[in-house]
Amino acid sequence: MAPSAAAGLLALLSLVALTHGSSASRKRPSVGAINVDGVDLSHYYHHDEVAQLAERLSSQHPSLVQGYSVGRSVQGRELLVMKISENVAQRDLCEPMVKYVANMHGDEAVGRALVVALAQHLVFAYNKGDPRVVRLLNTTEIHLMPSMNPDGFEMAREGTCDGTVQSGRENAHDVDLNRNFPSQWRDLSEEYLYSNREPETLAVMAWIINNPFVLSGNLHGGSVVASYPFDDTSFHADCCVESKSPDDELFHYLATVYASKHRTMHTGTVCNDGNFTGGVTNGAYWYDVDGGMQDFNYVFGSCSEVTFELSCCKYPRASTIPEEWDNNKESLMAYMEQVHMGAKGIVEDAATGEGLKGIYVSVEELNYNVTTSDRGEYWRLLMPGNYTLVAKGYGYETVKQRISVAKGVVSRVDLKMKRTVSGNAEQPTGALNRKSRSVSGPLSTLMASPDPSLLATLKNTSWLSDSSSSKLQSHSYQKHRQSLQALLQKPQHYKKQNPSEK
Repeated sequence: MAPSAAAGLLALLSLVALTHGSSASRKRPSVGAINVDGVDLSHYYHHDEVAQLAERLSSQHPSLVQGYSVGRSVQGRELLVMKISENVAQRDLCEPMVKYVANMHGDEAVGRALVVALAQHLVFAYNKGDPRVVRLLNTTEIHLMPSMNPDGFEMAREGTCDGTVQSGRENAHDVDLNRNFPSQWRDLSEEYLYSNREPETLAVMAWIINNPFVLSGNLHGGSVVASYPFDDTSFHADCCVESKSPDDELFHYLATVYASKHRTMHTGTVCNDGNFTGGVTNGAYWYDVDGGMQDFNYVFGSCSEVTFELSCCKYPRASTIPEEWDNNKESLMAYMEQVHMGAKGIVEDAATGEGLKGIYVSVEELNYNVTTSDRGEYWRLLMPGNYTLVAKGYGYETVKQRISVAKGVVSRVDLKMKRTVSGNAEQPTGALNRKSRSVSGPLSTLMASPDPSLLATLKNTSWLSDSSSSKLQSHSYQKHRQSLQALLQKPQHYKKQNPSEK
């Protein structure tokens, strides 16, 4: 059979499977299987095929799937995303957003194949009535980016296990995209924030900043381990120095969820490149990554991201895809489900009931804060325990409330804030500053300040956190965040195409 005819037949089989399905039980795929539980695992989808899949799923399931692009690569390929949710056109209030980003190194292809498979699985299983998938899609908005580096993938060659010069790891400008994001340890001048950013990086930065993502997974290859923030230190030791975030316990837990559900990752010795206890590691302890996407999500975007290295061989033969899907399917599902933990709610004006955006929400026990969305929503992932929830915003009195977080559930806690008497407004705690590490995001909150004079103040003032107990390296990053937000919204850098509302 001619290759084109074979491809057409496989696509047809995939469409039929989406409608009719098969058993959802978790079994080892048969040797050479190309269609498992209705999911096409026959080959790596190239860029045009990903676009066709997104279009097909969107047209066949318009209430469940939307395809969109966050920008273009150096060579003009769309950075495609498939958004999947029961109410895909309008996210419910307090419904959290989760994303997976794969293939930012173009020659690391397993994550790309898994994201394509996951999109098909979610649609197929939802239509079949799988209780777990129905529950997830009824309560979660999922965004799947199969490739952040489509140019690199088209350059890469199937069967190549180790990256080499012009292997496709870098983008078309020969830049490593996972070293191209702003680093928290730098003097974040306008020049540093803007200069030498690749179009793919700028597009994803804007995507992160302009959407209230809560949880994210970054899919890589070349090892088998879950690596969590921080990815580097201020002095950039090559390895073996832990760089703990304020949410170190949470990140260790999230990484362990994925690793423990993976068929081999939990052993920690899959690739003979280290002994990772439980299959997880602090990123900086493994090796230093200056300018990585993982830390950018957490520091700048109020989003918790973990990096998952999925295969010893970066771009294994397509015949391994069924096995890799089997290895990772449960992990991918279980990790997304963790977005429903901790506390969430609406921060409202006590007098008008209006949701307040740009409010900083934190817990006194941890030196990190998230920022409310355009509709006043917040999500704070937390381990089980008792906490004091704190909300601060310019022009409003600080609100504190004791909460109890139980394992496996998310507590709904709405907060009402009273306006302050003119002239007595309390400034909110802010970003990573010289005396503490209280992190705030997304950057867009500063553009939305109710008091224009605050913007000028931000350029010259280091806000201080309530907590002085941080033992982490000291530095500052709050300057010019509003300028970065304005830049990233310019059409030449980023054009929104059917994005979620915040």
